[in-house]
Amino acid sequence: MPTVAGMDVATLLQEVLGRARELAPGVVEGLSVEELATPPAEGANTIAWLVWHQARVMDDHLADAAGRRQVWHEAGEGPAGSWREAFALDLPAGDTGYGHDADDVARVRASADLLAGYADAVGARAHEVVGALDAEALDRVVDEGWDPPVTYGVRLASVASDCLQHLGQAAYVRGLLDRRDG
Repeated sequence: MPTVAGMDVATLLQEVLGRARELAPGVVEGLSVEELATPPAEGANTIAWLVWHQARVMDDHLADAAGRRQVWHEAGEGPAGSWREAFALDLPAGDTGYGHDADDVARVRASADLLAGYADAVGARAHEVVGALDAEALDRVVDEGWDPPVTYGVRLASVASDCLQHLGQAAYVRGLLDRRDG
């Protein structure tokens, strides 16, 4: 396994993806379902949507690249059988939030505990999956639909970037909400 400053790449990826798992609870903690679903401006993304979306993207992309079932769909994973059942969103089963308009964003309503729980479950799966990687796995092409084709390593970097950006946005919206209410 290649190393970066003495750390193997799988451990480095676990560390980077683990940041999303660590950040999500603090972004939603203490907020009501209504606060989590309040956009900072008309048509903007809500904290609930941003936290849900980043977890859905990580779940979807890692499951696809690893050839595993998504945490979202696994029976016994969520508080109501599966995370999908627990959230009970009026969205298609495989929806991750890409292409959502303001009406779709508004459909994502959930408690802080539910959002943090799903983000944690996905983070735990990411830690497990990424920890089992070797150098060959990182070079494996997982998506031929791009030029150049996307490797597993590039997909993981993309997932990490997307998730951390969305959690940063959620933290910013949280700050706006805290200032408005405080």
